[in-house]
Amino acid sequence: MFDGANTIVLYEELAFQDVLPVCWRTLASAVDAGTAAVYNDRNMRLLQAREAMDQLGPAENADEASPHAADLMRLELKVNLLLDLVGQVLAANRPRPPPVPVRFNSLGAVWKSTPPLPETGAQGIVEIYLHDALAEPLKLPGRIASVTPDGQIKARFAPVGESVADLLEKLAFRRHRRLVAGSRQPTRGG
Repeated sequence: MFDGANTIVLYEELAFQDVLPVCWRTLASAVDAGTAAVYNDRNMRLLQAREAMDQLGPAENADEASPHAADLMRLELKVNLLLDLVGQVLAANRPRPPPVPVRFNSLGAVWKSTPPLPETGAQGIVEIYLHDALAEPLKLPGRIASVTPDGQIKARFAPVGESVADLLEKLAFRRHRRLVAGSRQPTRGG
């Protein structure tokens, strides 16, 4: 039975956790409303693309008796291989920060970094690369809430907009649902 022990939270909200390329870009001042709107539009498109990528692969209730089920599965495999190849080409041509453990939601993020570390209170942008096949990172304006001596950084985001917040919530929920389903699977062996 799932006891909630593996539920990932940040700022008392469900959060997404993974090992992804993340970086902080300090800015001299807060992001203006026009730039924030551009970031929100881009973030929404990136999250929609990531959502579509999550839906690739065998359908949970695929009707294997369907006359086209095998064709669809082969096509999905080819699309996945193509996305992996595109991701490798992008990674080779556009260097990214090193992947680090990161936890984030629409309110903020926590990740581990190396020096030089930002100062608590610094304003800037957290950039999170969601997938190798997506060229651009999420760009989330905010402020550094805390920095520990060992490099743990906690940022609080400026409001991201309702559409982006909903998509981030869906991303976190899908990951949470997979964790719950995985914890309910009987272990093999023995």
